[in-house]
Amino acid sequence: MPYKLGEVLIPREKIAERVKALAGEISRNAERDKPLVIVGILTGAAFFLTDLVRELPEDLDVRVDFMSVASYGDGTKTSGVVRIFHDLKTNIEGKNVIVVEDIVDSGLTLSHLLGLLKGRNPSSLKVCVLLDKKERRKTEVKVDYCGFSIEDKFVVGYGLDCAGMWRHLKDIKYVIED
Repeated sequence: MPYKLGEVLIPREKIAERVKALAGEISRNAERDKPLVIVGILTGAAFFLTDLVRELPEDLDVRVDFMSVASYGDGTKTSGVVRIFHDLKTNIEGKNVIVVEDIVDSGLTLSHLLGLLKGRNPSSLKVCVLLDKKERRKTEVKVDYCGFSIEDKFVVGYGLDCAGMWRHLKDIKYVIED
């Protein structure tokens, strides 16, 4: 295996604390008279999305749907080619939508995805990411809700993987290439 685990970047306690705070921000900004469609980007955002929506208040009309897109394959560098494997089942026209993503770095995948979703005429379209690698941006993407800004190192855990490995880790850790 050409990769091994490094040290903890973000411990599970800090993740839980920040997820709760993000849910509070989303709740304060949400329109109570329209459904809020939370779109999780599989597979990486599944853990984050699950914890996030469980922290939202009961008085919000929250709908959850998923998309599966990829630009990484089995490596630690983006291929630059965005592929959609699973599309939404929910019609988002006229609805408030928040895309929930595990990480944004180059911005290429998210930019492509947002362009696609804007074409479906949602009332609003926002982005919530767990991790933001701003120094890796190749295209501008507005992040409305951000868990943590991190440096340009490959990380795993809490849904993030490296060639399918380490998604199950409770903490977020660095990956070291051998």
